[in-house]
Amino acid sequence: MRSVALIGIDGSGKTTQAHLLADALAAAGRPATYHRNAGGRRWLGRIAQRLGRPDAQRLVGRDGLLAVESVLRWLAIALALVSCLLTGRTAVMDRYSACQYASIRAHGGHRWERLARVGYRVFPQPQVTFLLSLDPAEAYRRIERRGSDHETLGWLTAADTAYRTLPEYPTFILVDAGRSADEVSRQIRRHLADWFGTDEPAAGPPLTPGGRENQPESLEPA
Repeated sequence: MRSVALIGIDGSGKTTQAHLLADALAAAGRPATYHRNAGGRRWLGRIAQRLGRPDAQRLVGRDGLLAVESVLRWLAIALALVSCLLTGRTAVMDRYSACQYASIRAHGGHRWERLARVGYRVFPQPQVTFLLSLDPAEAYRRIERRGSDHETLGWLTAADTAYRTLPEYPTFILVDAGRSADEVSRQIRRHLADWFGTDEPAAGPPLTPGGRENQPESLEPA
């Protein structure tokens, strides 16, 4: 099964780029399915506000939030992988296990990370994981503009730090998410040129794993 994951802080454009990639793969004759592996934090936040609480953490507590989020994301990823295994389609993952580890770190619940890693260990690593890198202040502005939810600058900064301190960070392919959506999409497709069976036009410097100079690699199906 072939899979690619897009991860990063809220506002970095994961959902937009995951949809664009799934559509581009399908248009190139490589059937792909978009999967939004959310942890339910936004949904819990809306419930909290209806009940007069400012956010999800104030509703169920930090540990409760991390437990619910970890379980819901695990189930979403499991269903996505089973679906693509049965259909043979490429899985384009909007969030993956690294997002849960980063969320746990950003909340300061380090003991939960050990438990989460045990549970998430059953999932195979994607062939490629793109980390959409964006300044937290710009991410904050984007979230405020879309107006459908709210995140504090402090949380976004903590989440950005959490991604960069994960042990998996050196394997992530860094994407400058501060560019336009079209430019970001072209960079991603260029890195996945083997998947499309064509050479994508250059759009800036090559993407790099963990900040190191990137060397071309084989992207044969697993």
